[in-house]
Parts: sequence; structure tokens; C-alpha cells
Amino acid sequence: MIHIIDYGAGNISSIQNMLKKIGADAVITSVPSEIAEAKKIILPGVGSFDTGMKLLNDRGWIEMLNEKVLNEKITVLGVCLGLQLMCKQSEEGKLKGLGWIDADVVRFNMEQAEEPIRIPHMGWNSVEQLKDVTLLKTNEEHRFYFVHAFHLSNVRDENKWLQTHYGYDFISGIQKENIYGVQFHPEKSHRYGMELYKNFAELK
Repeated sequence: MIHIIDYGAGNISSIQNMLKKIGADAVITSVPSEIAEAKKIILPGVGSFDTGMKLLNDRGWIEMLNEKVLNEKITVLGVCLGLQLMCKQSEEGKLKGLGWIDADVVRFNMEQAEEPIRIPHMGWNSVEQLKDVTLLKTNEEHRFYFVHAFHLSNVRDENKWLQTHYGYDFISGIQKENIYGVQFHPEKSHRYGMELYKNFAELK
């Protein structure tokens, strides 16, 4: 059973619908104690970093999430803001992140871009796999739907999974042991998203 965390800042119904399409068992949960027996977790998110962290804290999620992810080592997937919340901190706010990934979150830098870009980065874009991770097939092009103005920075090389170009290259997916995260929205990415969620559901 996959538990989709409803902490008040996620695109949760579309994720559940996508999982239903691929035949995966998934439940939306808004009560931290309900994930005590969870085997897999999806941490979604849309909106600002500080709002997300405040909601997680105010609704009592942080202690239980740390127990499940860091101690029990269950598989977790962060999506969009959910990925960013896994990091240490963000330029978007002042609150500390969950700190599961040794990385920061920064705003797109228009001065660094090799060509003119609009912020937020919105629409379809390709990802390049920097290492083999079972959530996606290797040696195939994958395109996903992005909506974000901030991205990861200072990611450890061993945690870098996906890279995307928008003005310049940025890390759009990470993997560290049982922790996975993507900057895009698989639930809005048609067959590419279905593949990723199907492989996530089948992870042992």
C-alpha cells in the first residue's frame, strides 16, 4: 500500500488517480499515525517552501516521517515541492527543510541562463539520467511536465539521478538509498509519469 501524504499542500487527487490507472493500491492520509504501517510514501507538494514546512510541522508530520524514512528506511518519493522539502533549506524561505538530502534550493538564475528563460519553468521538458535508477528505463528519452521557479543546488554527485536543461542544467531528480525525488509532476506527464509511478509501486 502506498500512502500519499495530505498535509494541505499537495496535488494529491491526481496522484491517486494515476496510481489507480496503473493498478497500484494507494490511500490518501492526513493523519500521521496512519502511516505507522506504511511500506511506501509519496510526499507531494505545490506552493512555497516555508508554507510546506510549516504545514508539516503544525500537523505533526515531521517526527513520524523521520521515523519511517530515516529509521525504518521505507521507500519515499518526493514530488515537486515535496522534493524540495527533503533538502536542507531554500532561498524561498527561512525555515529549515527536512534535511534528508544534503542539498539546497535556489531560484532560477536568469543571469546564468544561456538563453532567455521565463520563470516559472512551466511545460514539458526532457530529463537526462545521470545514473541507473529502476524508476525509469535507461537509454530512452523521457519527457515530464514541470511547474517551478526554484530548483535544487549543491547536490552531492552520488545523489544526482536526473538532469534537465532550462537556461542551464539543473538537477531534476535525486536518489539516495530509499529516498527518491523528482522536480516535475509525473501525475501530469501521461505515459512517462505512468511508467515512473508503476516502477515506484513495484519497488521491493
